[in-house]
Amino acid sequence: MVDEKGILFILSGPSGVGKGTVRKKLFECTQDLMYSISMTTRDKRQGEVDGVDYFYKTREEFESLIEQNALLEYAEYVNNLYGTPREYVDNMLEAGHDVFLEIEVQGAMQVKENFQGGVFIFLIPPSLEELKNRIVNRGTESNDLVLNRLKEATNEIKMMDAYDYVVVNDDIDSAVDKIKSIIKSEHCKRERVAKQYKQLLEGEHDARTIN
Repeated sequence: MVDEKGILFILSGPSGVGKGTVRKKLFECTQDLMYSISMTTRDKRQGEVDGVDYFYKTREEFESLIEQNALLEYAEYVNNLYGTPREYVDNMLEAGHDVFLEIEVQGAMQVKENFQGGVFIFLIPPSLEELKNRIVNRGTESNDLVLNRLKEATNEIKMMDAYDYVVVNDDIDSAVDKIKSIIKSEHCKRERVAKQYKQLLEGEHDARTIN
């Protein structure tokens, strides 16, 4: 069997929906994914660690990386920049590893335009009221910022049709199980398996011709 190239999975959704929590839980119960840590210009929240939660950059550093085309995607969200290092993703996929991105909706749309073959998963809250409660319970945003995030979330949910899968995050374990099922099913898709076997058969045909 020819070596299988990795698949890029993109988890996205409104701010406060629980993307980070779901991603961390997913990685606790699987060893088969490589997580690409995003870069951001926002300040670290309490308990966050540079190089673990995000790569924290100044705006000047971030803009320099944009000029160097060193990011797979980038977006500005609530006056902060977010982006994904391009080289890491390409190298891991070529080595046969699945790569998992947890990014904002704007960034996901850039990946969709610039990268072929990605699998896009949209994480949504059970309701907007539940999303509001989650943002408020963080205790890290002012009332004005909460309202801005809810307005932005409403606009982002309308972009659901751009994604391949939608997962409701009403229960973390359930959401993780659904994402694990998506990953397994993508590796069994006919077009992925057929491409590998066609390469294998072509190699065998060439070998017989030479002999």
